[in-house]
Amino acid sequence: MGGRVLNQPGGHIEAGESPETAVVREVLEETGCAVTCGGLIGAYLWIHPQSRQQFLRIVYVADYLGCDETRELDETIIERRWMTRPELENRRNSLRSPAVLRCIHDYEAGKRQSDQLLSGMLPLQHNVDAILANADLV
Repeated sequence: MGGRVLNQPGGHIEAGESPETAVVREVLEETGCAVTCGGLIGAYLWIHPQSRQQFLRIVYVADYLGCDETRELDETIIERRWMTRPELENRRNSLRSPAVLRCIHDYEAGKRQSDQLLSGMLPLQHNVDAILANADLV
């Protein structure tokens, strides 16, 4: 909506790309950091209260490998910023959506989904209805 917000790295899954490959690529493009994709935390659906646009997040644990602080980031990224959960909670009104904190809380609580959540749904673009039906509403 044109404003500055805080968010985790994320984006779109390219044609023929797995969600796990998209995680690695998007994190690199948006932060300059290399990660490996770990376990699935969950799928989350947030509906923007004014526009009613739906946002689906598929969230994974990522293992940090390193960061190139000099790497140029995607043009829509203003800066990379490392924040603690309490810092994010204090900036709740600056978050892109409530899903930002929900994912962190679920991660800290140890929530993990079986790979079965997405199995049989690839390519995801052809199975959006099934994924939405299994997503946690935020």
